[in-house]
Amino acid sequence: MKSLIELVKSRQSDRAYLDKAVEIEKINRIIEVAHLAPSACNAQPWKLIVVTDAEKRSQIADAATSKMLSMNHFTKQAPVQIVLVEEEANFTSKVGGWAQGKHYPHIDLGILASHICLAASYEGLGSCMIGWCNEKKVAKILDIPKNKKVMLVILLGYSAQELREKKRKKLEDIVSWEKY
Repeated sequence: MKSLIELVKSRQSDRAYLDKAVEIEKINRIIEVAHLAPSACNAQPWKLIVVTDAEKRSQIADAATSKMLSMNHFTKQAPVQIVLVEEEANFTSKVGGWAQGKHYPHIDLGILASHICLAASYEGLGSCMIGWCNEKKVAKILDIPKNKKVMLVILLGYSAQELREKKRKKLEDIVSWEKY
């Protein structure tokens, strides 16, 4: 079993996937981990839509691709997409967010996405968070109500990429103690 630091070091944004289906048991365990993600005031302001249907995945991949910006052309390779939809926060989270000038559902969805990607890595899968997409097209493909917002598409599959060395800023550039 990997330690947490080994798991985090092995997680990367994969942009190439093998032509291999992901076992439903693995998807279910990833969803179980997502279900346990924390959120402000336990609002759980999300809906996850798991997409494995080839035609829908292709349509969503098209909605997440930009020819002009040459973005996300690899999205059709992933055999699983998890679409994260923002739901309304509970009363306490809304009031707290208003008082603090923060929109907690965005923070909560980021935590949720991290849980999904780390769980995928634990299951031996690659993942990639896709923030660039035509939300209206994705919503139409998946029958998402107009008053809901598509936040992310997370790709899952068996990676066809080697593990890359992580490039990070120096710790002293991003961490301080006791003051800025």
